Amino acid sequence: MTTGGTHTVTEIPVGDATLEGELAVPADASGLVVFAHGSGSSRHSPRNNAVAETLRERGLGTLLFDLLTEAEDRNRENRFDIPLLTDRLVAATTWARERPEIGDAYPIGYFGASTGAAAAIRGAARSETDVGAVVSRGGRVDMASEVLDELASPTLLIVGGEDESVLGLNREVYEAISCDADLRIVEGAGHLFEGPGELEEVSDHAADWFTTHLG
Repeated sequence: MTTGGTHTVTEIPVGDATLEGELAVPADASGLVVFAHGSGSSRHSPRNNAVAETLRERGLGTLLFDLLTEAEDRNRENRFDIPLLTDRLVAATTWARERPEIGDAYPIGYFGASTGAAAAIRGAARSETDVGAVVSRGGRVDMASEVLDELASPTLLIVGGEDESVLGLNREVYEAISCDADLRIVEGAGHLFEGPGELEEVSDHAADWFTTHLG
């Protein structure tokens, strides 16, 4: 992180639940990216943290948080409850904007992975979130297909070239999005982007998109 920034381990109150999170804001931040992880993952996701580190190096703040409490996560159905995850993402966005170090100073973007990408698109489609950009990594964006007509935030879909089923779903969604959008294919990559340089390519694409649209 840039010298002079802040890094806070925090709790986010959401209705009757309290979610664990980490808010990191470089001193020269031009925006804040809120992460929505995929099912079975958490704020400790090594892939999302790798992306977040690149974003901070590029002058963007990051908020990684657990969409579910530990007790809620034991119920597998909650992991795929996209409306619930969307509500949590929207509530965390509101919480971030009420923080004194965020307020109205920074435009906000969403980074969603796997099922979290569906929550990111659904959340961005809500007028109250005022999200400046969305990036999906290997996203199940088809689970947000019914809100695409309401999506106005510039949206980048990143998919592995060997992740054939998800790539097909992303192509369909990309063709259905009416706002500014792009589809980037990481050649040779599977769903988890585990090959050499693949996650770095994802991070670079995401950083370019956010610095362009949140600058």
